[in-house]
Amino acid sequence: MSDNMMSRVQKCEAGEDLGSNGSANPLIGDIIAARFNRRDILKGALAVTAINTAIGGLALSAAPKALAATASFGFSEIEAGVDPNHHVAPGYKADILIRWGDAVLPDAPEFDPMAQTAQAQARQFGYNNDFVGYFPIDGSSDHGLLGVNHEYTSEYLMFPGIVAGQDRSEMTRELVDIEMMAHGGAVIEVKRENGAWRVVQNSKFARRITAATEMLLTGPAAGHDLLKTSADPSGTKVHGMINNCAGGKTPWGTWLAAEENFNGYFMGSGDGAHPNAAAFKRYGVPGNSYNWGAYDERFDIAREPNEANRFGWMVEIDPFEPGSTPKKRTAMGRLKHEGAETILNKDGRVVCYCGDDERFDYVYRFVSEGQFDAANREANRDLLDKGILSVARFDADGSLEWLPLVHGQGPLTAEKGFATQADVLINARLAADALGATKMDRPEDIQPNPKTGKVYVMLTNNTKRDAGQIDAANPRAENKFGHIIEMTPPDADHAAAKFTWEILVKCGDPSIAEVGATFSSATTKDGWFGMPDNCAIDAEGRLWIATDGNNVRATGRADGLWSLETEGELRGTSKLFFRVPLGAELCGPAFTPDGKTLFLSVQHPGEEDAEGNPGSFANPPTRWPDFKEGMPARPSIVVVTKDDGGPIGA
Repeated sequence: MSDNMMSRVQKCEAGEDLGSNGSANPLIGDIIAARFNRRDILKGALAVTAINTAIGGLALSAAPKALAATASFGFSEIEAGVDPNHHVAPGYKADILIRWGDAVLPDAPEFDPMAQTAQAQARQFGYNNDFVGYFPIDGSSDHGLLGVNHEYTSEYLMFPGIVAGQDRSEMTRELVDIEMMAHGGAVIEVKRENGAWRVVQNSKFARRITAATEMLLTGPAAGHDLLKTSADPSGTKVHGMINNCAGGKTPWGTWLAAEENFNGYFMGSGDGAHPNAAAFKRYGVPGNSYNWGAYDERFDIAREPNEANRFGWMVEIDPFEPGSTPKKRTAMGRLKHEGAETILNKDGRVVCYCGDDERFDYVYRFVSEGQFDAANREANRDLLDKGILSVARFDADGSLEWLPLVHGQGPLTAEKGFATQADVLINARLAADALGATKMDRPEDIQPNPKTGKVYVMLTNNTKRDAGQIDAANPRAENKFGHIIEMTPPDADHAAAKFTWEILVKCGDPSIAEVGATFSSATTKDGWFGMPDNCAIDAEGRLWIATDGNNVRATGRADGLWSLETEGELRGTSKLFFRVPLGAELCGPAFTPDGKTLFLSVQHPGEEDAEGNPGSFANPPTRWPDFKEGMPARPSIVVVTKDDGGPIGA
């Protein structure tokens, strides 16, 4: 991510850069400092060997010992770098499966970038694909459905004549309507035949979800006064989902699409005269990143003061029923959701982990009240409407306590501004502030490992941390590169009130002592990464990391997919498997159950050139993946398979 790329900052990253958490809650850096007490080590020149001594075997082992250990990943690493194309490890194929503008519905017209319409886009694959979930048909790893989030739109890459960083005066009603149809998500049927994957045309499952699709608000907050609008006095019906970043899958085969930086879509003045002013300030509403409110009054907070409260939820979608109504599950809280990774607890309850993707915001967990019934899919449909949402407090002794967001407990009372459980959930950030949760460095994907029971938290960065907040073991002041925390529930009980935690790695270039990165000494010059974002656990229980923010100026390398060892003597060793084209970000990733296919999501190719200047529709720094004159760069899904047909990474 480029700090000077104002067009992108205004759209997707603005909410993450806000740092709207003004509470006095402890920072994760303060907790790490107390945990490891390394002030004296960092007073002089910061040395990697000193870091090793301080944190023991968490991330680094002695080089000779590490090099002699057996790696769990068997692929040959590719070279880090930046160029207009994508690259994958030797012995693998990385093919384009579907691109922005390709047909999803049977009546979709052929993509014409010079003659786009809202009607066409509503039937075509949307823009900036992010989360990808694979849903097997009859248990097959060769035939299934993909549920794909379309997070946001990059107007200057989509439309002729729009310039990055300028005002929105050129964004007409017609262009805004196209944008709204390019948001949401898509369901496509995919099949592998003769070793090659293809999209099944005219599929009965095919579906586009947009910013206009009707949805239901369900659970404890449904019908609350803060969710009522002039168009929906019931407070239960919403049109659309927006800024759906990462997501997840449920054990019963539905897709969770997490609404993240919804604040940017609302226009108006955030002054104190607005009835929701205090809560809106905490959520960064209005973000004024899009001009949708100029044409659709629900995105103007003066005309519809409650509409923004109807976004920022977890959306559950059944990919196998294209006529079903998506449901916004209010029991899971309203925040800038990043990820929705679930695990079936040993008592049968469903646990979902989620980050609130903004600097100084929190890590959350939802535990269902009811138990999963593997023999009755219908019985699981509303499991996410009842349960306990909790927020994490990381303590200096290496323990983690989950603090329940339950009305009537502690400060969550009417006297403190929380009249009901609905108030707690609608303003979950304020409730978490009151409970004393730990301020984190942009928590994004949080992935439980069903093989080991451990849980991995991606903390992308926090460039807003100032020098006064630096401490001995803290991820750095102006933390550009992020880190990964490993949480361990006791006896694999993901519903337990207390966990333990450790740092797995601090990210960045370990050859630069001041950075303080803690990859294993077996990590090569190509193997380290910065800005961990999305992640996945494969069929063997191994961790894969996708990044957002590696670029020429920040790291000298493109974003991509890295493997990361989490066990044994090679713990903390990473290897580069796949890298994206110039200006792009890697999202996804998703494996088939047999581990032999990997789906990757490539966002905003051509966003910037090798010098960090923004791209454009007319002159993109890459025309990936088509490389045809007149065809803009197109966000796409890539499907990766091994030449010999074996498991990925073996």
